[in-house]
Amino acid sequence: MSETVKKKPLFTALAAVLLLTLIISTAVVLTLHLRIIYYNDIQALHIEELSGMPAEKIRENYDVLIDYNLLWNRGPLRFPDFPMSAGGETHFREVKRIFDVFQILFPLSLAGMSILWIKAKGLRDGRYARVTGYLCFGIVAALGVFALIGWDRLFVVFHKVFFNNDFWLFDYATDPVITILPDTFFLHEAILILAVVLTGGALALILGLKAKHRK
Repeated sequence: MSETVKKKPLFTALAAVLLLTLIISTAVVLTLHLRIIYYNDIQALHIEELSGMPAEKIRENYDVLIDYNLLWNRGPLRFPDFPMSAGGETHFREVKRIFDVFQILFPLSLAGMSILWIKAKGLRDGRYARVTGYLCFGIVAALGVFALIGWDRLFVVFHKVFFNNDFWLFDYATDPVITILPDTFFLHEAILILAVVLTGGALALILGLKAKHRK
């Protein structure tokens, strides 16, 4: 058995992981940058009434939060119109670390996928893409079922998995910024992430099936 054949399953698994990482990180980074979703939610979710602030001020504070979560921003988070508790500041710092990870994974997985595609000709049968497609469908289906059972429950489980404290339980009195960040907005963000993952999985599966037929 040739060395290329021996390595093919390893290359396939590595390529599938890299492509899955690329799709998920793309979904997260894209959602982070699409501020228009929140801008539309200001009116749709009546955030002006909930917070008692005009839309212009709400957008300004939201933009500060998004700018803070961008990879190249290393400065502290300071809202122009909201005080912040030590616990709230800690939570936002932990959230930024998660976004930083995805913003780093995006170019790394893209570069890794490109190098592997060029070097490993055994991947041309598209099996890795089919595996990635099925994994994307599985992830979206599983999270979709949980969301249908109860978004609030899924929201709580997510925070318990990714955070080892309860600082995400904001108090309106000490962290009034929560008044401009309703749970339904995060649901919309989650839907967009899953939609991008589903689209990426579908494209991967289509390309993988076409490669298989060509092979």
